[in-house]
Amino acid sequence: MPTATATMQAPTLPQQASRRSAVVIEDRVTIPAWVDDLESFRRWARSGEMPERGWFAYLHGEVWVDLTMEQLFTHNRVKTEFTVVLGGLVKTEGKGYFFSDRTLFSSPEADLSTEPDALFVSYDAVRGGRVRWVEGAEEGYVEVEGTPDMVLEIISKTSVRKDTITLRELYWRAGVREYWLVDARGASPQFDILRHTAEGYVAAEAREGWLRSEVFGREFQLTQHPDPLGQPQYALAARASGGHAQ
Repeated sequence: MPTATATMQAPTLPQQASRRSAVVIEDRVTIPAWVDDLESFRRWARSGEMPERGWFAYLHGEVWVDLTMEQLFTHNRVKTEFTVVLGGLVKTEGKGYFFSDRTLFSSPEADLSTEPDALFVSYDAVRGGRVRWVEGAEEGYVEVEGTPDMVLEIISKTSVRKDTITLRELYWRAGVREYWLVDARGASPQFDILRHTAEGYVAAEAREGWLRSEVFGREFQLTQHPDPLGQPQYALAARASGGHAQ
């Protein structure tokens, strides 16, 4: 019986758009298949369909997800202290807008969209067109686009690489003047003010425990001591350069 020599050809499949499948994480979060670049991520974030629990970011081609609970004492209380002090300073001196966490910040120049622990936008940044407000799908403004003056990140166990390497590069590309970075997981908190230079971020030099911020025109010091129940309590002090703490 003769042997067949003809080659079977695979059936031709209809062409489809080159998009990935939807991503399901722990049966708790579904990232739609159409979220595949910065603009689609931003549309998803503004649509109201993004889950309210968890942290999501678009970091130069990667969608970053963190579903862990926020630590009360080494993260939330630190963030609260910065919000109280800096928010009060900005309000008292009429410097601009201080936004606490869950504020969406996007930079097309840096291919970035994320929700920092806090950020500051001066009136000059808005007047000069360096920052604009973006409306949500339903009502009001829900996103900051452009170049804020200052961004704050507080490091957690799951965000070490993101905060110290990835965002350090992307915030610099976005032109953020100062990147404030805090790690309160150790015996004493580590606090850095990173200043934007042409070569990258450079840490402000500490002088007797005080760091100067060019953005706020003040020096700052972060300290920690136990509260009456033994839990860590944080204090962010501010003073005029070389002056008395406020």
